[in-house]
Amino acid sequence: MKHFGPRPQERGGILIKLLVWLAILIFFSFLYLVRHPIFRFAAEYWVVEDPLDKADALIVLSDDNFYADRATRAAELFREGKAPLVVASGRRLRPGAGIAELMEHDLIERGVPKDKILRFPQDGDSTREEAEALVKLAKPKKWHSAIIVTSNYHTRRTRYIFRHVFPQAIEIRVASARDGDFDPQTWWEKRKSTKLFMREIFAMMVAIWELQSGAERHTNSQGIVGWGVPSPQFVVYQFKKRPTFAIRFSCLQPLSTVLCSSF
Repeated sequence: MKHFGPRPQERGGILIKLLVWLAILIFFSFLYLVRHPIFRFAAEYWVVEDPLDKADALIVLSDDNFYADRATRAAELFREGKAPLVVASGRRLRPGAGIAELMEHDLIERGVPKDKILRFPQDGDSTREEAEALVKLAKPKKWHSAIIVTSNYHTRRTRYIFRHVFPQAIEIRVASARDGDFDPQTWWEKRKSTKLFMREIFAMMVAIWELQSGAERHTNSQGIVGWGVPSPQFVVYQFKKRPTFAIRFSCLQPLSTVLCSSF
């Protein structure tokens, strides 16, 4: 007698597949429902602030935003007596003019006396290069401590880089400045803040690789214009071409491929 319809083994296989797909659907539905708390947690992890005892200098990092939020935070800390001097670190744009001059203006406008501001033009194209320039300023002055003021989303990477570049004799603490372009509570709602967050992830990966592996500096053609960090495409390229990079960040390789589509 011929047997019509699926066999018992086939029916069991179909049922298992349905259960697997149902479990996957439930899992992703759950992730979707709790996505906002997860996004907030990720951003809050990225934003750090150290206990701010008195230091020899407040250092405001280059490339403040349109609202001068870094200068505002530095001025607040100066008024609180956290340091007797504020260093306005800024990239040179042309001879006699640059971001350091703009930051000095912002600091004066916010109540910091001009004679308490040290303008520091430098040519760094990345946070690491800026740190390397600033350590040459700090060593001759025999500073024992410094408070680095930067945007909230930039704090974790800044702390990592400065504590690796500066000697242990100079204590580095990081102060977080609120940023009008990045709210840790709602960053995923705006394209600009989303790009800031994603770029920080890649920039942190590259900072770890450069500082721990002694990698060569990258040319501007490999960077994101205006950011001084390698592009997502360049980072993915490193996974394929450099074994050291691939091993160190193998756990993030699937993420890098996905995030590249965001840019």
